[in-house]
Amino acid sequence: MLKIILPTIMLLPTALLSPPKFLWTNTTLYSLLIATLSLQWLIPTYYPRKFLSTWAGIDQISSPLLVLSCWLLPLMIMASQNHLQREPLSRKRTFISTLIMVQPFILLAFSTTELALFYIAFEATLIPTLILITRWGNQPERLSAGTYLLFYTLASSLPLLITIMHLYVKIGTLHLPTLELTHPTLSTSWTGILSGLALLMAFMVKAPLYGLHLWLPKAHVEAPIAGSMLLAALLLKLGGYGIMRVTLLMGPLSNFLHYPFLTLALWGALMTSSICLRQTDLKSLIAYSSVSHMGLVIAAGMIQTHWSFSGAMILMISHGLTSSMLFCLANTNYERTHSRILLLTRGLQPLLPLMATWWMLANLTNMALPPTTNLMAELTIMVTLFNWSALTIILTGIATLLTASYTLFMLLITQRGPIPSHITSIQNSTTREHLLMTLHIIPMALLILKPELISGAPL
Repeated sequence: MLKIILPTIMLLPTALLSPPKFLWTNTTLYSLLIATLSLQWLIPTYYPRKFLSTWAGIDQISSPLLVLSCWLLPLMIMASQNHLQREPLSRKRTFISTLIMVQPFILLAFSTTELALFYIAFEATLIPTLILITRWGNQPERLSAGTYLLFYTLASSLPLLITIMHLYVKIGTLHLPTLELTHPTLSTSWTGILSGLALLMAFMVKAPLYGLHLWLPKAHVEAPIAGSMLLAALLLKLGGYGIMRVTLLMGPLSNFLHYPFLTLALWGALMTSSICLRQTDLKSLIAYSSVSHMGLVIAAGMIQTHWSFSGAMILMISHGLTSSMLFCLANTNYERTHSRILLLTRGLQPLLPLMATWWMLANLTNMALPPTTNLMAELTIMVTLFNWSALTIILTGIATLLTASYTLFMLLITQRGPIPSHITSIQNSTTREHLLMTLHIIPMALLILKPELISGAPL
């Protein structure tokens, strides 16, 4: 574990001390090297946990998420190059350092075996994200977006801290492998129900559950490209991961607490998909689409069967790559036209034909076309939900239909149609952007060949 965390921390002096000429090259290559090293976590094993130390251990649920977070750091650095071109050197260094600072905390949160350390890492990821949004966002509204993010997260996670302390007093340990062996402590008393609610609430806000999701579109729209990728691909997954970890400890309670969350998650998947059909803002559309995907993950995490957990895992990984790629594509459009409004950036296919290919690939994976892991995940989740209650098929079915329709709407309105009169000349797409898209799509294409790597099921 340390052989990844320490090099990640040592990226900071690399970013701060590299000569200006090699700043981007050094940080990107070094983080890519760390990402390739982290692939060893995916090696199958017969033990419940790999690389177990006193404070960290990797099991089937956390290893794919850890590899994803290592993989996305070089991609975030590559995506940010263009909009930092005109900034002074010191600011570039600060930006890269902020990106790197969030990484050890995410790695800690995903790999820790101690609930208290998990809470600390979970909260610490908020600070660099907040700096990214409020300092490097595009519009003045970024300040209100930062406030939303901060207060939603804080208000929901303070009860989590209190409940963790309460559990510690009752059980005497917060070590996850030990907690899984003890008898469920939360009873169906009022205290138990409120504790269970507090445990879930922080992750429900983070993953966003429909109804607690208002900070997400704001934060996504105002964040710079690296901030959007970080939010969509990693911080949302912290919520899903937390739900999967915490529900295992709640024992008999889940029967009470299932229903409101499941209902809201599935209804939210339906509602946010229909909101997407009426969006005018490209980044906001992609942000709402991730709310609807994460709704399925929450629903799967609440019913706690083996199938639903593995479906939720696969969906989290494939959504991380897909939404990150969509944000990168939206950003390439934004850097050329300086507008996120769909009506002002339409008809770009004749101008950027190769980008249109990437758009099509990203949109097809987003709407879960057959050879992708997205389809496998959505089918798994739908089957488990159907097994749990046959009525859910109505909600999930309509949500799938709406997902397909807004995805095609997004593809058609950005690539087809008349070119707006104000676009007279446009920059060509660069090799860097194509490489960025390739590095997103290759893992998605390869994972379907061996999906058990990310399925969270013991091999």
